[in-house]
Amino acid sequence: MKKSTLLKVFTLLIFLGHGLIAQEAKISFKEFDLENGLHVILHQDNTTPIVSVSTMYHVGSKNEEPDKTGFAHFFEHVASRRTKNIPVGGFTDYVSQAGGTRNASTNFDRTYYFEIFPSNYLEMGLWMESERMLNMVVDSTVVETQREVVKEEKRLRYDNQPYGTLLPEMLDRAYKVHPYRWPVIGSMEHLDNASIQDFINFRDKFYVPNNAVLSIAGDIDMNQTESLVKLYFSDIPAGDPNEWVNVDEPPQKNEIRDLIYDNVQLPAVIFAYHMPAAGTEDFYALSMLTTLLADGASSRMNKALVDNKQLAVASAAIPLPLEDPGLFIAFGIANLGVDVGDLEEAMQEEIDKVKENLIEEREFQKIRNQVENDFISSNSMVAGIAESLAEYYLIYGNTNLINTELDKFLAVTREDIQRVARKYLVNDNRVVLHWLPNSSQ
Repeated sequence: MKKSTLLKVFTLLIFLGHGLIAQEAKISFKEFDLENGLHVILHQDNTTPIVSVSTMYHVGSKNEEPDKTGFAHFFEHVASRRTKNIPVGGFTDYVSQAGGTRNASTNFDRTYYFEIFPSNYLEMGLWMESERMLNMVVDSTVVETQREVVKEEKRLRYDNQPYGTLLPEMLDRAYKVHPYRWPVIGSMEHLDNASIQDFINFRDKFYVPNNAVLSIAGDIDMNQTESLVKLYFSDIPAGDPNEWVNVDEPPQKNEIRDLIYDNVQLPAVIFAYHMPAAGTEDFYALSMLTTLLADGASSRMNKALVDNKQLAVASAAIPLPLEDPGLFIAFGIANLGVDVGDLEEAMQEEIDKVKENLIEEREFQKIRNQVENDFISSNSMVAGIAESLAEYYLIYGNTNLINTELDKFLAVTREDIQRVARKYLVNDNRVVLHWLPNSSQ
C-alpha cells in the first residue's frame, strides 16, 4: 500500500473513531422546578474550573403587541443596566473583575443572558441573575439612555449596513398575521412613544421565574449548587400566567415578488420559503438541505454560482429555526455586471436539481459529517451546553434533545431531502426579492 494511501486510511479511521466517541458521549444533567415556577437545569463538568450561569426568558419579538414592537430586544439592554443593588455598569464591572465574560441575545422567541466565570464565582453569578429577575430598575433615566443605545444599534446594523434591511423586508412580505412579520429590533417610533408604565408592564409580565429557565453548566457540585439556587431564587414571586402567542399564519397561495432599491453596489436575489417549526421531522431535512446548497466552499450553490458560472460573489442558504413555522432563505449577491434575472435562473436551477435527482451517496455522507461536526462543536464547551439545555427545554419542551437531536439529523435520508425540496421549495410558497442599487432606478 502506498504511503499516501495508508495515511488517508489512517486519518479516516481516526475521524470515524472520534465521531463514534462523540456520538456515544451523553451530556448528563439534573433539572427541577422551584415552587415559583422557575425551571432549573444543572450540568456538572469538573474538567476545567469554569462555570456558565445563564437565564433564558420565554419572551421574544413574537410576544410583542403590533404597536409596541422592539420591547423584547430593548429589555436585553435595560435588564443589564441597573438593579436595586447593582449600580449602572455593575454587571460588567463585577464580571470583568472576576476575570469572566458576559453577554445577552434576543431573537423571535426568547431572550438569553449569561456569564462565564472561574467556578469560585458561581454564587456571584447566581446573585446577579436573581437581581435581574427580582430587582430590575425601569425608570426614566434607564429608559431614555437605552433608547439612544438601541437607535444607534439599529443605524449600525440595519440602516447603514449594505443589505442590512434584507430580513425586515422579507419578513414583512412573508407574514401577514403572525408577529414574526416584524424584526427583532422593532420600531424606533414604538419605543419613542411608549410610556414608562408600558415598559414596567412588559417587565412584570415576562421577567418572572415561571417564564424562565436557569441553566448552570461547568465546575460545580450538584447538591451545593441546588442549595444556592434555592437560596437566591425561591423567594422571588411568580408572575401571572402569560398569554402565549397562538397565531396561525395562513398558507401562502401565490408567489410574492418585489423590487427593493438600496444603497448597494451589487444587486442580489433573495428567496424565502415558508417551512415548518424547529423540531419537526421536515425541519431537520430542510436544515440539511441548506447545508447541501450553501455550507462551505464545496457546497452546490457556491460551486455553481461563484466558482463555475461566476454569476455571484457570494451565496447562502439559511433556515430560521423558530418556535412557530419559520423561513428557508436562500440568496445570492450578483457579480459585477450580472443581471439579476440570470442569477435567479441559476439559483433556481440548483434548487430544481435537488427536486429532480437524489443526492449521490458520497455527497450525502459529506453533509452528514458537516452536520455532525457542527452539532458536536456547538456543545463542546460549558457555555454552549448551558444555552442548549435551556433552549431545548424552553422552545422544544425536551431538555434531553441535547443527547438525541443529532440522531434526528442523522435519521434524515436522501429521499427525505428530495421530498421536502419538492414539498416546500415551490414558487407559490415563496417570496422573491430583487435587491437593486439605487442608481438602477
